[in-house]
Amino acid sequence: MRKGINGLCDVVAGSAMGELQGNNLFIFTGRRRSLMKILYFDETGFAVWMKRLERDTFPWPRKLPQNVVTLTSQQLEWLLQGIDVWRLKSFKKVEFEKIA
Repeated sequence: MRKGINGLCDVVAGSAMGELQGNNLFIFTGRRRSLMKILYFDETGFAVWMKRLERDTFPWPRKLPQNVVTLTSQQLEWLLQGIDVWRLKSFKKVEFEKIA
């Protein structure tokens, strides 16, 4: 987690994570998962937001089948609150052909 703005921009550009200057947030975490950096562009320049947990770790999966994960704003909020967004289960979708 030593990379600053330029290093994180290089990581994003080199891995096809999305458009750097788009309306995206790029989230990075270290091996210990106690530090999270969020890189974004706000129309005037790049910024990095960082949060370090003193006694806990962020619920971040060790290995994912895909390189890029899309989160909703609600999921990001939950992640920052310590909720494991990858293990949440939603209700099963119900489809009706006919309602009696």
